Amino acid sequence: MNLSIKNVPDEVVQRLKQRAARQHRSLQGELLAIIEQAVHSEQALTPAELLAEVRGLGLHTQADSAAIVRADRDRR
Repeated sequence: MNLSIKNVPDEVVQRLKQRAARQHRSLQGELLAIIEQAVHSEQALTPAELLAEVRGLGLHTQADSAAIVRADRDRR
């Protein structure tokens, strides 16, 4: 099955490419890994796992995380 996501902001694409490079994956490989992780993680994360995920997003300040939450709410 093929999936397509349209109108992805350039900044998001760049961050995904950087994340893929850090994992030594292609962009498509990284996207598949993200999707697989999303559908397989049914249980709640431990505090350590949550911290690892947040750090993996490249957030450095509370303002970074607030901007992501704001953007997500604006999309709804």
